[in-house]
Amino acid sequence: MSKDMPEARAQQLVEEVELGGRKPTDWSRWLILGLAVGWSVFQVWATWVGSLDALFFRAAHLGFAFALVFLVYPFNRKSRRDRIPLFDWILGLTATLSAGYVMWQYKDMIEVRGGLANQTDLVVGSVTILMLLLAGWRSLGPAMPIISILFMLFALTGPQGMFQGQLPGVLGQLHAGVQWRSLVSQLFMNASDSIWGTPLGVSARTVFVFVLFGAILERAGAGKWFTDLAFSVLGGVRGGPAKASIVSSALTGVVSGSSISNVVTSGTFTIPAMRRAGYSAEKAGAVEVAASSNGQLMPPVMGAAAFIMADFLGVPYAALVLMAVVPALLAYTTLFILVDLEAVKLGLKGLPRAELPRFWPTLRAGLHYVFPLGYLLYALLIIELSPERAALNTIFLMIGVALLQELYRAQRTGQGLVSGLRSFAQILIEGFANGARNMVGIAIATGLAGIIIAVVLITNIGFGLTDLLQTISGGNLLAALFLAQLISLVLGMGLPTTANYVVMASLVVPVVTKIAEQSGIDYGALTFSGIEVPILKIVAHMFAFYFGIMADSTPPVALAAYAASAIAKSDPFKTGVQGFIYEMRTALLAYMVFFNPGLLLIGVDGVLEGARIVATALLGLTAFSAATLGYLWGNANGLQRLLYLAAAFMLMPNNPSTEIIGLFVFATAWGWQWWARRAAAEPRT
Repeated sequence: MSKDMPEARAQQLVEEVELGGRKPTDWSRWLILGLAVGWSVFQVWATWVGSLDALFFRAAHLGFAFALVFLVYPFNRKSRRDRIPLFDWILGLTATLSAGYVMWQYKDMIEVRGGLANQTDLVVGSVTILMLLLAGWRSLGPAMPIISILFMLFALTGPQGMFQGQLPGVLGQLHAGVQWRSLVSQLFMNASDSIWGTPLGVSARTVFVFVLFGAILERAGAGKWFTDLAFSVLGGVRGGPAKASIVSSALTGVVSGSSISNVVTSGTFTIPAMRRAGYSAEKAGAVEVAASSNGQLMPPVMGAAAFIMADFLGVPYAALVLMAVVPALLAYTTLFILVDLEAVKLGLKGLPRAELPRFWPTLRAGLHYVFPLGYLLYALLIIELSPERAALNTIFLMIGVALLQELYRAQRTGQGLVSGLRSFAQILIEGFANGARNMVGIAIATGLAGIIIAVVLITNIGFGLTDLLQTISGGNLLAALFLAQLISLVLGMGLPTTANYVVMASLVVPVVTKIAEQSGIDYGALTFSGIEVPILKIVAHMFAFYFGIMADSTPPVALAAYAASAIAKSDPFKTGVQGFIYEMRTALLAYMVFFNPGLLLIGVDGVLEGARIVATALLGLTAFSAATLGYLWGNANGLQRLLYLAAAFMLMPNNPSTEIIGLFVFATAWGWQWWARRAAAEPRT
């Protein structure tokens, strides 16, 4: 494939953002491959053993990420891609050795020195923090490292801090401040609230094996099968390629933690098909952006942030997966409705059936991919294995499925056993390598997130933020939620979803929860293993998570839009803006979940009440889509759009009286449009 082809440009963007853009042509490419495969093998072994010391395991996890990040992520876009400079070799070796020091000294660091840094620890810890910041700059961009630096500088201020008196007024009195040695002891020597804390632990223990399973499944051909299957069912209906894009992205989202790779996996096929069906380049790219971003809503992976959320909340992961099902289905259903309205508005048709794959042959060709996915859900929800054990077993099952697939294909085509085994080995090696390289950014991001969490605990900055946000919002909950939304969207311009969620969960969620409690909201609590978890806390974390998902479709960065525009040959900014407009449903969904925990299947009293809650939410999201699109029974005028928007907001809370008013407003706008359309169709006498 020529590099000037759109699919190649999009794939190049994925490689630069998620896999690193460097492709050495010398012997070092084999070292990179060996490190990546070795990391995956180590993670599989460690998960299988299940008894490694937590600090040792996390240090090894970050050590592999350190070893890869400086080799595969160049210094900047102008850096050469075909070789690794000497400086990057030095950085990579230094960073890896700093993590190796923890693997060597972890027992003495905790048991002998009690978490207090000696002179050697201070030097190595300082180097580790510096390497982590540099690694984050390479793999994530400048936003996350800059935020981490600002937090560390804040910790060093205060009356007793290293930089005492450097912050004016109230800011300088928010906390006592710490010296550099104390900060390093907290960030480097602590096994919990530190670089090695919960986020990195979840990345090492759980996220990796899920990402690895997704990488093997994708390399075996499941991604293309999802797309072909969606096209075989929906490609011929009006707006069919856009609807197929939604279904294939939803299926890919079940195992993918990345909206950008989702765009390329399904968008390579769906975006050109949408263009042939009559969609403009920007709209075709935007539909794929919205569909792929919503893929992070789909259980069980949910963009990798769900694993961290489960640990933060103290909620079993399987329970969190079940809570996420209804909102995910609502998001995709309303996106499906939106593109159908768009197709009617633009007068678009489907593709000719002759151009589409046939359903039954397509279904049979990839039916074996269902077995690993089915087992994963069975292991998580029915027999309730731990997430990491369920994913590990599914990896083994997927390896067996891939082996049988390649042997069958080789036998059917007459290529022989050796050819089948060679093809299987290639799938396995590339799947292991891609899984590891997909994890580099996540491991680095979770390490940096540990810095932020540690500083929040050291400085108690949450109390100051509560007062500040309460002052700005005037104690109004809706105003506080709107401010939290703005903060998340601004952060989302430079942070991946997982990092965005961790920052929001550490800083903003406690503030929103406090203001909600002061506003009189109390949803009660759920009990898991004898521990009560406030429902308000759960919906607040979901609120932060949903806005974190919008990171990849928030202009002007909107990385998913850049990938889609590369395929669609469209303007990236216009594609991002249109995708953001489509994605605004997710914003309303976040508010709906916050004010109506029933959408998470919490506190629902029977099937009828559950059906009412879901139907009301669906109608509200449809009204919101009609308002943003300006179309339902036809083009809506300004007043009709305002009525649809008002109906959407009235249908948002779980309040029967408000819902009745919302239904009346929606029916008024709907009837007005229907009557106007009928009057326009009647012949004049």
